[in-house]
Amino acid sequence: MKKERKFFSAKALGYFIITISALIMVMPFVTALFNSLKTYAEFTAVPPIWIPEVFQWSNYAEVFKLGNFLDYTANSFLVTFLSVLGALLSCSMVGFAFARLEFPWKNILFVMVLGTMMIPPVVIIIPHFMIFKQMNLLDTLTPLWLLECLAQPFGIFLMRQAFLSIPKEYEESAKLDGCNPFQTYWRIFMPMVRPSLATVAIFTFMTKWNEILAPSIYLTSNEKFTLPIGILSLSGQWFGNEQYMVAAALMSLIPILIVFLFAERYFVSNFTNSGIK
Repeated sequence: MKKERKFFSAKALGYFIITISALIMVMPFVTALFNSLKTYAEFTAVPPIWIPEVFQWSNYAEVFKLGNFLDYTANSFLVTFLSVLGALLSCSMVGFAFARLEFPWKNILFVMVLGTMMIPPVVIIIPHFMIFKQMNLLDTLTPLWLLECLAQPFGIFLMRQAFLSIPKEYEESAKLDGCNPFQTYWRIFMPMVRPSLATVAIFTFMTKWNEILAPSIYLTSNEKFTLPIGILSLSGQWFGNEQYMVAAALMSLIPILIVFLFAERYFVSNFTNSGIK
């Protein structure tokens, strides 16, 4: 009985800690939601008014009237879609090569790839800018997604580990059936690493959808802005209506939530399987 009581007390304590932690994590989102439904007077009130007297749902409709919100969203979708597609293809192919193919200096090259993860992105932003300037790609959306097609080190590492976890017998069976390396990669291995592909897709989507530094450097035309930089560029127009800016920021989170919920089971499965292996 004492052991059972200790078990239940420890379990109750664990649930209590989890509940408190969840509330702490969700409070900023709830606060932002209430702020987006306030009038300007309530938004700037001192002391602060936490819950608006009347929810101003029209604030969300006003967002579309104050700027090119739909154009910014379309640009973000285009950049993010091409980035995710490029990351999945490039990282999976390079990861497959490091995991399953034999070529000179393979391990040395892989260590060099991992070493690039320690280089801060800010350090290489100027060389990238000069390259894209010589290619006449400034003020276009191309620089925002092109780099993802060149395989990023984290995605390469993740996909390599996924391909290494597949038993060698699958590869031998594919060779007996007449598959070349590309057919083995595409038809046999790719369907087996869906959890890792989902992980790469989620991280790439979140990174590119919320990216601010690169668009602010490469883009100058208002009609080319992506959603995060577009919302920031409209801050001057929203002077006196900052609650609209909060509403726009919350709406920009919807695609991320949808993608995460769609790929969650693959994402969780990837970490579960990695723990078992």
